[in-house]
Amino acid sequence: MMNKESKIFVAGHKGLVGSAIVRTLKERGYENIITRNRQQCDLINPIHVKQLFEENEIDYVFDAAARVGGIYANDTYSAEFIYENTMIQTNLIHWAYKYFVKKFLFLGSVCIYPKLAPTPVKEEYLMTGELEPTNDAYAIAKIHGIKMLQSYNKQYGFKGVSLMPSNLYGPGDNFHPENGHVIPALIQKFNNSTHNTVTCWGDGTPRREFTYVDDLADACLFAMDHYENAELINVGSGQDVSIKDLANMVAGVVGYTGNIEWDTSRPNGTPKRPLDYSKISSLGWKPKYTLAEGLKKTYNWFCEHTNIQTK
Repeated sequence: MMNKESKIFVAGHKGLVGSAIVRTLKERGYENIITRNRQQCDLINPIHVKQLFEENEIDYVFDAAARVGGIYANDTYSAEFIYENTMIQTNLIHWAYKYFVKKFLFLGSVCIYPKLAPTPVKEEYLMTGELEPTNDAYAIAKIHGIKMLQSYNKQYGFKGVSLMPSNLYGPGDNFHPENGHVIPALIQKFNNSTHNTVTCWGDGTPRREFTYVDDLADACLFAMDHYENAELINVGSGQDVSIKDLANMVAGVVGYTGNIEWDTSRPNGTPKRPLDYSKISSLGWKPKYTLAEGLKKTYNWFCEHTNIQTK
């Protein structure tokens, strides 16, 4: 179990998840937090990662470093997604083991599960069917990370846990209207609209479960202290919503009153994929934020960091 003096490395500390983990650690009194930006330590470079562990005597690792994006980014930059993610996690897991890290937490994604997996999606459904083709490169990279951590546990006794969160959103997200995930992209589109119509991808029928990033950070600390199994564990909110209803919710939060049109020539992605998170729930963890609460907090953060007054 981590203590307040433990040396904790958070990889990807400037991203959506990493920044939430750092924020949560600090709120709970952990002060010995190690972070590095890409200029200080390129996680794709094994020499840099080896040096990081060699010089810092790290006790615990939260691996929140990843190349991420929405449907467009995953489909357009698939080579970069599979290469960068595979290299980052390979270097971190290997050198963490070599330099005696006590426990390693790896973050995957709901998209690792088969496109047509039964719902709610259970952990054992991994690798039981075909992946969603628009993000299969990213999914395969993340599956590699899970299997690598499990293999190091099996052969070397290296302690690790892999968390699979549902779709995430919150402060620090990428709000690019094309490359970002659905919630930040919608916020940007509605907020910046100068016309009476905003066009969204697909037909709006797919359903998604969204987890506020601070809930995931809380689950990460919980799992690091309470979960010893090398198998993966789902983290969700228990609230799923259609993309069409989500768009209406985001429009309401932003104050957009125009029309919403749907471009059915664009891909929908997986029809639905709510997670079964009963495993972590049975250990005592529960999410704190509703989708409505999380959307308001996310939009307030967006406005504060783009000099926009909330409507």
